[in-house]
Amino acid sequence: MPVVTVTVRAEVLQPLVASVLTAWQLSPDDAHAAATAITDADLAGIDSHGVCMLPTYERLRDSGELVPAATVEVLRETAVTALLDARGGLGHPAAVRAVTLAGDKARDHGVGVVAVRGSSHFGAAGYYARLAADRGLLALVTTSARTVSVVPTRGAVPALPTNPLAFAAPARRSPPFVLDMSTSTTAINKVKVHGFSDRPLPEGWVLDRSGSPVTDPHEAMRTIRDPGPGGLTPLGGTAELSSHKGYGLALMVQILSATLSGADPVGGRDGRVEIGHFFLALDPGVFRASGAFEADVDDALDALRATPPLDPALPVLVAGDPETACRTARVRDGVPLTAAVHEQLRGVCARAGVPFPVDGG
Repeated sequence: MPVVTVTVRAEVLQPLVASVLTAWQLSPDDAHAAATAITDADLAGIDSHGVCMLPTYERLRDSGELVPAATVEVLRETAVTALLDARGGLGHPAAVRAVTLAGDKARDHGVGVVAVRGSSHFGAAGYYARLAADRGLLALVTTSARTVSVVPTRGAVPALPTNPLAFAAPARRSPPFVLDMSTSTTAINKVKVHGFSDRPLPEGWVLDRSGSPVTDPHEAMRTIRDPGPGGLTPLGGTAELSSHKGYGLALMVQILSATLSGADPVGGRDGRVEIGHFFLALDPGVFRASGAFEADVDDALDALRATPPLDPALPVLVAGDPETACRTARVRDGVPLTAAVHEQLRGVCARAGVPFPVDGG
């Protein structure tokens, strides 16, 4: 577990992040949407996609690669589809607008598909899939990424980003089923989080230029940032453990997110890297009688959780269970910040001219 310097309640953290984003010239509505998504990642235990990303966003803003005041533009739209341009803005508000629009179309017509181009990092993909599931819809969310860091199966140098995907389905008794995963063995930010507390990496997350595992998180980050050989592995880790499946999923996400929307996350246009997102929302009511689908999802989740475990202390879970449990605990007890994240957040606030009331509680 990381060494914790302070625990911050969500009702303190969310408005603090919103104040920083407002100081960066996001509109109040966009700042609120982004801060809510960022804080939710920390509440869910996805610390790699929460407030620790603010220094990265600040660096992109300072370099001109992120345009905080940008407003989303609708480029094309039909009854069931839309193409949006985030115009270089922060990804979270663009993604909230896109999944909301896809959900509205699904409510009216059974299905809604929205693609986004010209965007940036949008945090945890599962957040947006869960927003749709909370409306009683199924959702598929994919996104490309800015850093080419994943070495394809049989390759020596990185050729793809981590390209995460998320899927969510509503239930009745249970929280929604929410699958949120990168198509690499791990995400870059999880390597970074290990570095905050000097925790060694599991073997197979990152390979060096000779193809050997790297377990030191700081050396791993240097390898990932180096444009030469070595980097993250596709999901599976090695060819013997079916890394070709993770590699194939990564390319699928690339096509849905970047190729379909017209984004170009690898080379960029005019020197600017674009990220693309894809959102599909589906109303189960067009296939099943009201409530029947959700009841069957409940039964499936119950059956899996009832599977006899190898270790009684480690029951069988389904995707989303760890995040639900963590969210319950952190809403009650607060969000733990490591010393490194705490100091980074203090610096971001100071540079934005925002008071920093995060020295406890």
